[in-house]
Amino acid sequence: MSSETPTTSLENLSREERRFPPSEEFAAGAIATADLYDRAAADREGFWAEQARDLLTWSTDFTQTLDWSKAPFARWFVGGELNVAYNCTDRHVEAGHGDRVALHFEGEPGDTRSYTYAELTAAVKRAANALQDLGISKGDRVAIYLPMIPEAVIAMLACARLGAPHSVVFGGFSAEALHSRIEDAQAKLVITSDGGYRRGKPSALKPAVDAALAKGAPSVKHVLVVKRTGQDVEWDDARDVWWDDALAAAAPEHTAQPMDAEHPLFILYTSGTTGKPKGILHTSGGYLTQCAYTHKNVFDLHRDTDVYWCTADIGWVTGHSYIVYGPLANGATQVIYEGTPDTPHQGRFWEIVQKYGVTILYTAPTAIRTFMKWGEDIPAKFDLSSLRVLGSVGEPINPEAWVWYRRVIGGDRTPVVDTWWQTETGAIMISPLPGVTAAKPGSAQVPLPGISADVLDDEAHSVPDGGGGYLVLTEPWPSMLRGIWGDDERYQETYWSRFPGMYFAGDGAKKDDDGDIWLLGRVDDVMNVSGHRLSTTEIESALVSHPKVAEAAVVGATDDTTGQAPCAFVILRGGAEQGDDIVTELRNHVAQEIGPIAKPRQIMVVAELPKTRSGKIMRRLLRDVAEKREVGDVTTLADTTVMDLIKSGMSTSTES
Repeated sequence: MSSETPTTSLENLSREERRFPPSEEFAAGAIATADLYDRAAADREGFWAEQARDLLTWSTDFTQTLDWSKAPFARWFVGGELNVAYNCTDRHVEAGHGDRVALHFEGEPGDTRSYTYAELTAAVKRAANALQDLGISKGDRVAIYLPMIPEAVIAMLACARLGAPHSVVFGGFSAEALHSRIEDAQAKLVITSDGGYRRGKPSALKPAVDAALAKGAPSVKHVLVVKRTGQDVEWDDARDVWWDDALAAAAPEHTAQPMDAEHPLFILYTSGTTGKPKGILHTSGGYLTQCAYTHKNVFDLHRDTDVYWCTADIGWVTGHSYIVYGPLANGATQVIYEGTPDTPHQGRFWEIVQKYGVTILYTAPTAIRTFMKWGEDIPAKFDLSSLRVLGSVGEPINPEAWVWYRRVIGGDRTPVVDTWWQTETGAIMISPLPGVTAAKPGSAQVPLPGISADVLDDEAHSVPDGGGGYLVLTEPWPSMLRGIWGDDERYQETYWSRFPGMYFAGDGAKKDDDGDIWLLGRVDDVMNVSGHRLSTTEIESALVSHPKVAEAAVVGATDDTTGQAPCAFVILRGGAEQGDDIVTELRNHVAQEIGPIAKPRQIMVVAELPKTRSGKIMRRLLRDVAEKREVGDVTTLADTTVMDLIKSGMSTSTES
């Protein structure tokens, strides 16, 4: 990690003059109002206590809102007891909302299922009993390796009901990655499926589980297998159990038992790490409070009329917080989709929005830029008039993609909430409030009411407006990670040693002249070019602002002359001519937008970028290519052949 402050010249972003205030009509009916900021500032702990009591049902009320006496190890809602699954299912039925749809499931092949809250509650009860029949009890860890199907949600809630912390492993991860996570958590049970559907055909999952367990996992006693695709699978009668058989044999009734507010809810391993996996630990009361609070206020949830869709996978924290726990705690109706945005056609997302009348859509900048590349004529074929709030998550969104998203998908009328948070933070931390904030394209803007964040320089001083530095969180928050599973020392060293007493997010940020926060990406993605600090995000935004560019990824590569030099990989928009002069045109455009110092040393026009199946660009692989190194591990990529195409095309790029 660089020790130099990322004081990047983000003037082109900071000078962003476009403002998109909410309409009077939207503001008048909004859930979150401006007074939330004042209420939270006047009594932060009292504010969070109010949220916890208003949004959740507690079996035993808490006696202390926050115990920070053993910082950085927090205890929130001390003495309180609740059951997370009860809060997401039973209580809505008991309140008379059992007939409300909880989940609309859309399979990639086109099969559908819907679950009301009554049906979801019944399924979770049976699943909890099935897990108990397999020997799972409070405190046991359960690994979940499933596609985006309803059983994934049911399995997570069944674990939460029993107080058995789950460790969800993304279905795109390899057997080796799965094995390391099973071993680290000492999981007693693995829940998987024969496979799932991906890009129009079944893909296998159980063989990866078999391979992972063959490497040695003595803690695992059973494998519970959902039948999704009907593929033939290897079977161990002593270990493997079909999901349907287990649930059919299980008792239908189950009473949820209260858990302490600090009881572990789940472990989620951060992706892309080397060496021993890093298991982020989240607990129950504080996590569920902030998930419910942010989901309700950031997305302006009117649960009787809204249909919400978060396009993430449950294998990532976004799927945990904004598919399973936040929306279901709030009694929302939501859509979950198994497949990819381009199967069987490039309008699949918009077809789903039209079919279910989706009102709130939460997706990633990488997806938005892909839709831009495909062209406006595709979403134009569908009725998107139901949409009223759009959200962005996963990485900083460049202003042009933000504006395109609002204009083309949102009909030039919807608020866009650009959200910043992390696996470690558990829930959204910095975001506009859609009925309050005059939004700026590309900026997450301000910490939510109840959240305290700042941008610091190397000496831990708050930077003035217009200055850049490191993003930190200055006060504990309810959904914060409670540690790294089994490694308290690593937790303190990773997050709390850089700025003692404050959480260092690992991200660079800048305050604009209004004091609003612009995220610059990971500190590692800030380059030192001839002594100038430049953010890869800034250069990517400049490239994507060019009318011919759909998507761009920029990395810093070692350079004998300048120390580091920007190297860019771009995807052109549909219909844009590549031509001999496109590289020169784009380099000059960056120089005009930012300055000559930011001109990429290389620009390579590519058909695709290396992305994980969640849509995250793997910039480390591009850095390997730019520095002419052997390309590292590509097993988590959605398409492992992309790197071969990029390497073979390097000779077509231009240097100067």
